[in-house]
Amino acid sequence: MKNISKYWIVTDLDGTLMDEDYDISPAKKTLELLSKMAIPVIPCTSKTASEVRYFRNENGLSDPFIVENGAAIYGSYVNNSSEWELILGKSYKELRVVLKNISKDVNYQLIPLNDLSENQIFDLTGLTNQAINRALDRQWSVPFLNPPDDIFEKVKIICDSYNVHVFKGNRMSHLLSSQSHKGQAVNKLKVHLHNPDVKIIALGDSQNDLPLLEYADIAIVIPGKNGPNKYLQHGIDNGSFRLANAPHAEGWSNSVEDVINSFKDL
Repeated sequence: MKNISKYWIVTDLDGTLMDEDYDISPAKKTLELLSKMAIPVIPCTSKTASEVRYFRNENGLSDPFIVENGAAIYGSYVNNSSEWELILGKSYKELRVVLKNISKDVNYQLIPLNDLSENQIFDLTGLTNQAINRALDRQWSVPFLNPPDDIFEKVKIICDSYNVHVFKGNRMSHLLSSQSHKGQAVNKLKVHLHNPDVKIIALGDSQNDLPLLEYADIAIVIPGKNGPNKYLQHGIDNGSFRLANAPHAEGWSNSVEDVINSFKDL
């Protein structure tokens, strides 16, 4: 990745670039265009590093990537295939203990994804076999089943005392260190690559994307089939965030091409 890039596309995957069936086909031409223009595409996702490595290989991406909701950043050295790693968060083992304690505090059993059976994970995510193994390869965050809204609000309040925070995604919630979030991770990547002035074009669809969208120079909300996520509506209403004109990869592609077409100096 050339660290002299003027623009980075920093994108969530599930629900944003991918639909519920993990399809990105409407965006493939746009990804090819971005590659030709040497504009990096940086996944910034709740997925694990194992999942994103697989995704990058499948789709010909080679730029750095941010995993587990901003808890870690990975990239490849230019001259060889080895990876560098930046860690922003607490370990999975530490966070499991915290989740157990929070469950006691709110008097509600918060169930980690990794405690579910393969059939339960399939019902929740549609993943099977090796895809499940990649999803369970957690190092820096703990995904858990979404609790009722009132319980989730209690969990958010209690998190401060444990120096952690929680984000609610479309399929599950995620517990991670308070030092970890997508916006902080992008800033750390800028510093690491010595490119402090790069402009961030960010795309996301749910509450865990809020720190990324708030950090971005251009923030784009990708709606679901029933409209945008309620946690992102305020940013849309006040003009901070743009709203894509279609769900998932179609809206992603349309929005990205609108933005890059507006740049006269590319």
